[in-house]
Order: sequence, then C-alpha cells, then structure tokens
Amino acid sequence: MKFDLKKIRELSNLELLAKQLVEGFITGLHKSPYHGFSVEFAEHRLYNTGESTKDIDWKVYARTDKLFSKRYEEETNLRCTILIDNSSSMYYPKENYGKITFSVMAAATIAFMLQKQRDAIGITTFSDHIESQTAVKSTHTHLHKILISLEQLLQSPPKKEKKTSIPEVLHQIANKIHKRSLVIIFSDMFDNQEQAQEIINGLHHLKYNNHEVLLFHVTDKKTEIDFEFDDRPYNFIDVETKERLKIHPSQIRDHYIKRVTEYFQDLTVKCGQFKIDFIPADISDDFDKVLAAYLIKRGKMK
Repeated sequence: MKFDLKKIRELSNLELLAKQLVEGFITGLHKSPYHGFSVEFAEHRLYNTGESTKDIDWKVYARTDKLFSKRYEEETNLRCTILIDNSSSMYYPKENYGKITFSVMAAATIAFMLQKQRDAIGITTFSDHIESQTAVKSTHTHLHKILISLEQLLQSPPKKEKKTSIPEVLHQIANKIHKRSLVIIFSDMFDNQEQAQEIINGLHHLKYNNHEVLLFHVTDKKTEIDFEFDDRPYNFIDVETKERLKIHPSQIRDHYIKRVTEYFQDLTVKCGQFKIDFIPADISDDFDKVLAAYLIKRGKMK
C-alpha cells in the first residue's frame, strides 16, 4: 500500500494513516499464501504439535481448517526500539522531505502493529547524537504519545547542517538497551564512507549484546542511487555541509554509481556476515515491503 508522501505531511494524523496501512496490509496477506502472518496479527499463533490443546481456537479452526492457539498478554515479551535518522540528508528531496516522511510513516505503522500485538515499543531519533528517546512500553497510551511525537517530528522544519554520526549513536544505543530487543533502524546511511567499518562495528555491538537488528536503508533511489537527472548542468549541494559542486550529471554519473554501489554492497555483505537484515527501502516503494520485513524478523525472534 502506498501513500503520497506530501499528503502524509498535510494530513497530519499518523494514527489514522497507520491504521489504514496496517488494515490494508493485513487484507493483502489474507489474499496471499502467507495467511499465518495475518491470523497471528489477530492475536493468534500457529499451534505446534505437542503443545497443550487447551488454548486452541476451535472457531478459527472451523473457518480455516487450521489450528491456531490464542495469544495472551503475558505471552508477549518482544521489546522493540525504533531508531530514526534525523540528520539533514534525511530531509531530501525538498519537495516532500521524502526520506524522513517515509521513515516516520513506516515507524508509526510498525509501532501500531507492535502495540496491537501487545509488544513494547520505544522511539529514538538521532543525528550526530541521540536527540530524543522514549521509554519502551506496550500500552495504548504510550503508543498515542509516540504517535504525537512522530507527528511533531514530521511537522518540524529541517534544521540546517545536521550531520550524522551513525557509529557513535549505535554504540550508545547498544549500551543503553539492557534487555534483548529488536532494533529497527531507518537511515540513508550516508555517513562518511571512510567510516564504513565503524558503522559495522556499531551494528556488531548490538548483535554482540544479543539484539536482533533490522536496518532499512532509506533512499530516493532514482536520484541517490541511479543518479537519474536531466541532461543539463546542476548545482549539487551537500545538505549536511552546504558544500557546492556545479557540474553536468553525465560527467560524474558512472563514477558516482560505481562508488555508491560498492559502498552499499560492502555494507550489505558485512551485515549479512553478522546476520543483520539490510533492506533497501526506496521512498517510492509501497510500505508493505517494510511491514513484511518486520513481520518476518519478528517471527524469527520467537
């Protein structure tokens, strides 16, 4: 399911939008081969052979011819911290602040799903330092506070020249989270390319502390990865340093694509070595891709 990113900012009702996204996604799952996800979301889980039959939902069995056990609040022990990169580069492209808008909407939707499953959620925003951090709770009141804070983030004008320091923030987060958690990161990962190993070290710190990590690499793929610009001179401005470069895209396209591709391929491979899910998230994509990746990762943590 897809929303116009510009309209998301105009509507300014994340709770309603998140609910619509989740309901549309679950409806889609009912029509797909992955029925287990959608039923599980409705507070059930697949029955495993050998378990007690006392919690089997026989009404669901009558409708689906499949065995599901009812889930209870005390069964839920998943804790999730969602990290949102709030540096200046995330406010690109300027016409809809697409990357931060996409990230906030995706985070709100996952938070909505987590609370419906009675899981605990916390939100952290960062740039070159941790900017804000909520508690990790599972109540509806807490979800409401999170959605309000995300709406405020969505409506805040971008601050000038906010740089990123992903490695430092990851180490701080790893030191702050004391219980095994799912850590979900939304970032364009456009840090200093010389810091690639430091970024991996920070991610490994989270894994070393027994956390599961889901990293969404948020980009405007058309321009930031494929470098598709019209055939005319441009003034390219680094939004974090304000450095300017006037050049014709065709002069650097091949070199740019080669460097960017190598950088992110290297990150992907190294994440794979540590069993960290590195998922490209193009802001023109449906949100379903993000939600499906989250559900798959959540299922592996049981």
